[in-house]
Amino acid sequence: MANASDILRYIDSIARDKEIDKESLIVGIEQAMAQALAKKYGVDDIEIMLDRDTGEFQCNYDVSMEEQGRIFAMSVTQAIISKVREAERDVIYDEFETKLGEIVSGTIQRFEGDTVIVNLGRNIEGILPRSEKVRSENYNVGERIRALVYEVKKVGPRVKVILSRTHRDLVRALFELEVPEIADGTIMIRRIEREPGYRTKLAVDSADDKVDCVGACVGVRGNRIKSIIDELNGERIDIIRWNNDPVTLIANALKPSEVGDITLDPVTKKALVIVNEDQQSLAIGRRGQNVRLASKLTGWDIDIMTRAELERSVEAEDIAAEGGDADAIEIDDVDPEAPTAAPDEASAGEPAADPAAGDPAAGDPAAEDPAAATGEPGSNRDQTAGES
Repeated sequence: MANASDILRYIDSIARDKEIDKESLIVGIEQAMAQALAKKYGVDDIEIMLDRDTGEFQCNYDVSMEEQGRIFAMSVTQAIISKVREAERDVIYDEFETKLGEIVSGTIQRFEGDTVIVNLGRNIEGILPRSEKVRSENYNVGERIRALVYEVKKVGPRVKVILSRTHRDLVRALFELEVPEIADGTIMIRRIEREPGYRTKLAVDSADDKVDCVGACVGVRGNRIKSIIDELNGERIDIIRWNNDPVTLIANALKPSEVGDITLDPVTKKALVIVNEDQQSLAIGRRGQNVRLASKLTGWDIDIMTRAELERSVEAEDIAAEGGDADAIEIDDVDPEAPTAAPDEASAGEPAADPAAGDPAAGDPAAEDPAAATGEPGSNRDQTAGES
């Protein structure tokens, strides 16, 4: 066995190279040696202490470490390696747990099916699964990539660092890096909604009325927003000003289109927005992206209509309502006290034949026209219902 000074020097070297705590490493070595001796001698109360100053091992049993042999040395070595790996894993886990929601850079190392493996340095691998990749993006081995630390978890002796390129917080983190006013809290990001690879809507606000929150995010000649768009491979970003008034917020969220009247239904959380015909396609957006993201951003179900469409919709509803009233009139006009014919004597709506009255087809005007017999204008009533 190495001398005492060499042992302390080895421990210092391992702790420094692996960036793990020296004290925890010493405790792991003590436990590994105690377990090996307990297994060899069949006792369970062995205690090993390493003097932190001299490097000498002290045991509560009278045993010599130099005389334990090769098997004991191998057992202790394996236990120490295991402890070092666990300590290294814990250090990596603690480091990346503090980076949750932050952006890290790495190099694409390889592919495992649809999963991209990213080298984050110090033999740490980040995992970019299929669900966190942007469909419109291409990934090649050797390329540099920036991604959001989405999840960190321990799996056996390793740490899995899950990365994301689709999460909305990736946009938030990019703005925090590019816009100092957001990083220091002068400008607040109220809400973000995103369709990865296509479009993002960002609502910002500031407690200082003198600060142009939208202009600060865009930057001089758009330099700040351009850097973020380049990082997102051309994804479109709409920056709007947050407002507590839902009408103003909805109007801002539907930009760049110009909207007219906005009618809110607080019970159903629906908003009817009237736009000019030349603004309708812009308000809806490609494949409905603009209005869909605006609805998510504001929390209101937004319906876009032109004034002509609204008028046609109202007319259709009026016609439907009048038709329903006409049906109700016909039903209400039936005398509830009138006798009803038995099913086996007459069909619905026809009076039962009276054998004593003779044949109705013999020219009885009352039989030919029930309305004439009762004096009620039955034919006129049907015409009114049809017209209504």
